[in-house]
Amino acid sequence: MALKRHRPDEIITKFRQVEVPRGQGVAMADAVRQLGVSELTFYRWRKEYGGMSRDQLRQMKELQEKNERLRKAVADLTLDKLILSEAARGNFCDAVRRVTCLFEPSSRLAIDHVRTVLPKKVSERRVCRALGQHRSTQRRRPRGRDDEAQLTDDIVELARRYGRYGYRRIAALLRSQAGWAVNDKRVERIWRREGLKVPAKQPRRGRLWLADGSCIRLRAERPNHVWSYDFVEDRTHEGRKYRMLNVIDEFTHAALAIRVDRKLGSLDVIDVLSDLFILHGVPENIRSDNGSEFIAKAVQKWIAAVGAKTATIAPGSPWENGFVESFNARLRDELLDGEVFYSLAEARIIIESWRRHYNVVRPHSSLGYKPPAPEVFVPALVSAPTHRSLAQQPTIH
Repeated sequence: MALKRHRPDEIITKFRQVEVPRGQGVAMADAVRQLGVSELTFYRWRKEYGGMSRDQLRQMKELQEKNERLRKAVADLTLDKLILSEAARGNFCDAVRRVTCLFEPSSRLAIDHVRTVLPKKVSERRVCRALGQHRSTQRRRPRGRDDEAQLTDDIVELARRYGRYGYRRIAALLRSQAGWAVNDKRVERIWRREGLKVPAKQPRRGRLWLADGSCIRLRAERPNHVWSYDFVEDRTHEGRKYRMLNVIDEFTHAALAIRVDRKLGSLDVIDVLSDLFILHGVPENIRSDNGSEFIAKAVQKWIAAVGAKTATIAPGSPWENGFVESFNARLRDELLDGEVFYSLAEARIIIESWRRHYNVVRPHSSLGYKPPAPEVFVPALVSAPTHRSLAQQPTIH
């Protein structure tokens, strides 16, 4: 038989019932016996509720409920703080994302991580509410696209092949070389997920094989309107210096020539320009700095004789020759800083190969991520785009 539990208001009512027989001279034990409880229980009740009215009991109960709600609110806030602090500890999702699911968002992994590491088992509903994610989002497991793995492999391969390119230039190569119809945002998402980035400084590596005034306002408006040229110096593996004469068309951004030799003087400048004039025609203006090879009388007279004009920048103002200076920076960053040449012949071959790649393949941001002189071809008409895997293609310099 289950024992009856008396409510506090019933206990206070029984106190009032005992007062009547007590006033009539009935003994305490007999008065308590009439209530149907033991004398010990009565004294315990009197110790806990003695002298209290029903209104006081009601106020005490309301105060206890308020304290309980406050305690629960503090506990909830403390738990929310623990959940948020644990979810914001750092990149704890990177390793899990690579092993479990390529398409797992970081918020879903954060919730799983919080439920795993907290000392007490926290419900999924509780963690989702604290992090502001719907439970349907937490439980849904997206399959991802069918071509995600192949696209990821091609992005990683291009990033490995062209280590100085960012995700925008890689996206342009995917569209032009492999036939991908992909936008920059999707490439950026995969780029960040795979932890790819352009290193701040690349170490030089040896190859596995050996082989032997108005000038400021002048703006190019059409091909062969303004050419610019400049010298770049570097050293081969044994420490000997060599020079490069770079000639570019400022309108098309094409690298017209890169002459590599141990020494280059004014006669070499005339020789390089002669070949270019035969191939591309005579430009209207040629921009250069005040180097002795460019301001030599023989060079000035010969350029004037063929019908071109010279545009010399102010001394100590390389920004006035910004196009060729930018080209020199790309040449050094994408090729020279990452290569060790063991001979002059090796330097000539690789630099010329890079120049062709620069003109034909490399996307230029200033040209809408298109190369300056792409190869002309007629694509076949197919019902669905086909993707050419880049994993087996040889490296293009």
